[in-house]
Amino acid sequence: MTEELLDLYARRQIATRPPHIPDTAWQRQLESSFLFEDTPDQRKATADVKQDMEGERPMDRLLVGDVGYGKTEIAVRAAFKAVQSERQVAVLVPTTILADQHLRTFGERLADFPMRVAVLSRFQTPKEQALVLKEVADHKVDIVIGTHRLLSPDVEFKALGLIVVEEHRFGVKHKERLKQLRLETDVLTLTATPIPRTLHQSLAGLRDMTLMQTPPRDRSPVLTFVEPWDDALIEEGIGRELDRGGQVFFVHNRIETIEGVADHIRRIAPRARIAVGHGQMKERALEDVMRRFVGGEVDVLVSTLIVESGLDVSNANTMFVNRADNMGLAQLYQLRGRVGRSHRRAYCYLMVPDSVDPDAERRLQVLEHHTELGSGYRVALKDLELRGAGNLLGPEQSGFVYAVGFDLYLRLLEEQVKRVTRGDGAPANTPADVSLDVPTYLPDDYVTAQDAKLDIYRRLTKCTVPEEVEALRVELRDRFGPLPPHADALLAQSMLRIIGGLLRIEGILVRGSEARITFRADAVPRMKALSAVFHEVQFQAEVRRAHPLSLKLTRLGGAQMLDGLVRALRTLLV
Repeated sequence: MTEELLDLYARRQIATRPPHIPDTAWQRQLESSFLFEDTPDQRKATADVKQDMEGERPMDRLLVGDVGYGKTEIAVRAAFKAVQSERQVAVLVPTTILADQHLRTFGERLADFPMRVAVLSRFQTPKEQALVLKEVADHKVDIVIGTHRLLSPDVEFKALGLIVVEEHRFGVKHKERLKQLRLETDVLTLTATPIPRTLHQSLAGLRDMTLMQTPPRDRSPVLTFVEPWDDALIEEGIGRELDRGGQVFFVHNRIETIEGVADHIRRIAPRARIAVGHGQMKERALEDVMRRFVGGEVDVLVSTLIVESGLDVSNANTMFVNRADNMGLAQLYQLRGRVGRSHRRAYCYLMVPDSVDPDAERRLQVLEHHTELGSGYRVALKDLELRGAGNLLGPEQSGFVYAVGFDLYLRLLEEQVKRVTRGDGAPANTPADVSLDVPTYLPDDYVTAQDAKLDIYRRLTKCTVPEEVEALRVELRDRFGPLPPHADALLAQSMLRIIGGLLRIEGILVRGSEARITFRADAVPRMKALSAVFHEVQFQAEVRRAHPLSLKLTRLGGAQMLDGLVRALRTLLV
């Protein structure tokens, strides 16, 4: 998977595609018909996305905007631009409910224009799905909105130009599979709390990121309370919301006990109309419950995490989350974002048992602390701190990135880019694998400052020609005095790695006064030349019988093995 991801990232680095067309009169008409006034951040996000789309390189932008800050509008504008450039748009959303909601949003915004928007989800019969698939393949549909179903192999686009991803809930493979559909496809990822890996990638400059932090007018923060389960509190919360004509979310993430919890709430709040929604219900039944809740026919929706992503019910402004200690930061943050989407004051009660583990305690504190508007990005940064950044190349989206450090990641990426551009297998000069029998490091009493030491190590690993190692040796002598043996061995090791790579040597092993050099299969002529050079610098060289690609070296006289080896290889290189 790492190999595939690297290859994909590398190919995207060098991919180009025809630019999208500049703004048309229709584009301006669409944007001016937006019911709300653009916030400054929305204007900047729109400009960033358009600039990316009008360039030659495929867009890979992460749009971080708090819940309800108008990210969907940016996606509508980008999709509109892509469709005018005669390309198709895929909008990937995590839940079927959200797919239907987006269908409504896109449908309403694009109603005045000759564009076809379709949805592909499990709420449809196989016959309906087949019809949508055929129309997508024939380019009769311009914008298709769907769940994971869009990633199935049978979904074929005639001219896919833009993918919009609602980040929450997608695995690495899912997201990268989309980019593979067409290397030259633009990707716009919308998220309120980016999964740590994506955030890390953006912070580290692998993807472009736009932050939307200005709240729409008349928004007030959601009041968040962490409390134990209390019937009186639930009764009071539901009563207060019903008195002002609002609705309530009650999240209980256990399907086997959800009906029991709903019955309990019916007893606590007898005047409320209560419905249950979860992912194992029949599609039509679930769709019906959601439609009734959105339409105001249900007062309290008792549901699992299915309501977590992007559901927009501006009349619902109180939320209870049962056993909030079992949920992740981003999940809780997304859940809390379901309320407070209008000018009314919203309340969120996170209900936990009396004793919770320290990790859950920390997560709940972060949420209680970050209630101000636009705090999604900061919650994600805290999440990054608590969970680590994820493996940049593997499937994990959290956990510390030290497994593949960022420098190494960039180096791997660079090598892969070179490989892809040259179109062959191994890069020309993969450094040789060098193993010495002496310690190789910078002693503390030689370079005392930790930062300086790390900097030298980093520069040493980035050296690609012998001259750079020599220049570093001169600099070290200048700054810190004569090199002690261990530091000398460290530079000799780097020199052997680099020269070995240039000479197509696979490995060099040094033990006392003996050494063994193993060549790659395509470097046999070099072996013969090397044997002659070794005799000149007082080495005895013989080809090992068991390994015809390997030379065994013995040092004659008492001279230094490492120095002689470096000198011999440099001579051959010249």
